[in-house]
Amino acid sequence: MPMLKIPFTRKALAIPYAVFLLLFVAAPLVVLFYYAFTNGKGQFTFDNLTGFFSDPNTLGTLLYSFAVALAATAVCLLIAYPTAYFLSKLHLGNKTSVLLIFILPMWINFSLRITALKEILTMIEGNLADFQFINAVIGMTYDFLPFMILPIFNTISKLDGSLLEAARDLGATRSQAFFRVTLPLSMPGVISGVMMVFLPAMTNYVVLDMLYNSTYIMGSLIGSYFAAYNWHGGSMIALILLAIIGIFTLLGQNGSEQEDSRGGALL
Repeated sequence: MPMLKIPFTRKALAIPYAVFLLLFVAAPLVVLFYYAFTNGKGQFTFDNLTGFFSDPNTLGTLLYSFAVALAATAVCLLIAYPTAYFLSKLHLGNKTSVLLIFILPMWINFSLRITALKEILTMIEGNLADFQFINAVIGMTYDFLPFMILPIFNTISKLDGSLLEAARDLGATRSQAFFRVTLPLSMPGVISGVMMVFLPAMTNYVVLDMLYNSTYIMGSLIGSYFAAYNWHGGSMIALILLAIIGIFTLLGQNGSEQEDSRGGALL
């Protein structure tokens, strides 16, 4: 009896990934949408949506989360860009070894790193609750700084050095060559770094909880709703936050594509 042969195609390699997306991405989103737009009796309603925008607690938490993420992203960028630029210009045989020094803290346990930071800040400030916003920014910056350095470093390292030489030959000073050539061409790395820092910083409540037992951020607010068995309100907040993150991601991708096209025109 001849054996049944199943034809193999390259599309078959995508089946495991498709199953994974269906079970762990699509199905949870369906459940999220269901609870977000229903009440305790399973009836369709917009009360959860209107309740979010009418509750000063949720709006205040959203604004505070946005402010913390924005400040942490700005501080990370101010530190990361000069650092990445300096590392990319080092005349060493293996720049990766030097870059490894800056990402080594990521190999240490997260709880241990934040606990050590808490002890340092406590010795300096005493009561960390007196400067909650500043300490939140410090904690977020300490946690996400490597995610800002890496994409900027990779982008600057790949720039064509002949462009700077051409700019200098045409009479540009070092600062003019930097602002006219290096900075515009490095913007895709900057945008990637900003997205990698800003979006997680809006929801990373662990840093705040470990520093001064605060829950005044979006991630902890969602957790408090689910802990109180208010799945409908928590699902709506999670859905709104997901929409905000999606909008920022699309804006970041469009900005990166525009910078790539400008860089291509310059090249």
